[in-house]
Order: sequence, then C-alpha cells, then structure tokens
Amino acid sequence: MTLYPRNRLKQRLGANEPALGFWLSLNSRIVTEMAAGAGWDWLLLDMEHAIYNDESVEQHLLAAHHGGDAELVVRLPFIDAALVKRLMDMGVRSYMFPFVQTVEDARLAVQSTRYPPVGVRGFSGATRASRYGRDVDYLTTYADDVCVIVQIETPQAIANIQAFGEVDGLDAMLIGANDLAANMGHLGDTRHGDVVQAVSDAGHAIRATGKASGFQFFDERAATLLEEGFTLAAVAGDLHTVSTGMGRRLHDFSR
Repeated sequence: MTLYPRNRLKQRLGANEPALGFWLSLNSRIVTEMAAGAGWDWLLLDMEHAIYNDESVEQHLLAAHHGGDAELVVRLPFIDAALVKRLMDMGVRSYMFPFVQTVEDARLAVQSTRYPPVGVRGFSGATRASRYGRDVDYLTTYADDVCVIVQIETPQAIANIQAFGEVDGLDAMLIGANDLAANMGHLGDTRHGDVVQAVSDAGHAIRATGKASGFQFFDERAATLLEEGFTLAAVAGDLHTVSTGMGRRLHDFSR
C-alpha cells in the first residue's frame, strides 16, 4: 500500500495535457487546503521568495493532502541536495529549481531527488515518503512519481535548453519571465518585445526537446501561451488574488 495516489501533474505533462497551477506565497495553511480542493492540477509553494522553511513546508503538505488532489510542488531557494533530501523524506515529490544555468545544474537538480547510483539522495528507511517503511515497493517505484522542473531565467539558460532536454529525469522547464527580462536588460518589463519573443522562442525550443514547457502569468497572456503549446501553466496565486480582489472591491464602493 502506497501513501499517495499517482502524481497527476507528472502524468498530465507526460501526456502533453495542460496542467493549471496556483501559486502559494502567503504561508496560510487554510489557503493551501482550500486551493488543494478547488480543482487545480498543482500548487506551487514558493520557498524562494516567500516565508517558508522545511517545517512549514511539511504543514502545508499535510494541509494539501487533507484538502484535495492537487499536487504540491515546492520551489527551492536554490539547488540544495540536503534540503531536497529532507523534503523528499517528508513526502514532497515535485520540485521546481530556480536559476538553472548549466547542464551540471540540471543534472544535480535531478540527482538530488534520486537515490544512488543515479542520484545523491541520502537513505532513511522509515520516513513519511515510504509510509514509515510499510511501503515495501517504495525503493523501486518512488521515481515514477517524482517530478522535476527547472526554471529558464537567463539568455545562458535559453542557450542550454537543448542540452537540458537530454537530462534524464527532468520533466519540464518553466520560463521565469521576470528574471529573464531583468537578465536581458529590461527589469520589470516582461511586455518588452524582446522578452515576449524570447519567451515564445524558448517555449518552442523546450517542446522540441520533448519536455513540457511552462510559464507564470496571471493575466491575459496565459491563454495565449496555452494556445502556443505551453502546458505547465501557473495562472493564479493567493497573493495576487487577495491583492487585486481587495482593490477591486474597494473600488466598487469608492466615490
């Protein structure tokens, strides 16, 4: 008996089907629980820019499991095999790694989620991931549901997309448009023509490798990119929803 159902995010990406995601930044377990049952395919818990540590990640993981079927993806602050080891043991199985620049970076991201001889994950025989040792098939099946996403955020990373596509165990590449714009000399301007073209071109390059392509846009651009063929789609988030929602509601009563 296994602890989790199959990773439907990994399955949808592998089948080239859109997977709609909701970004979690507010460190509210209630919001995580609500979002998990709202119908989203995946949730992104952002350890890079929001206030989460490994203990709070565990709390959100349990809230997500209680709330519904959405797959919880954790975005790491950076490629950290020791942190991934701890998160893997607590039951996290889907990861987003920011600012992946080189093939060595991409390989380490994957290796941090795998046991030797193909990876560097340290072994513990009694963790939540293996149902505290009761899942007798865990060691031979766990990788079937591990999902690894790397972020494309610089011109250097775009140049390495083809090489990233040859890394076994890498499931998807998500274009971080804000950092890409900054690294192209257009800080804060993801609508600059050069950035728009770079996002589209990078998406085509990613899909040419056979990997899933992704984005994070909470506006009208999301529908356009889905039509282009992007499938890993972060289209809403708690911070954005609350901020814009309260502003609109106040405007309704403003004179």
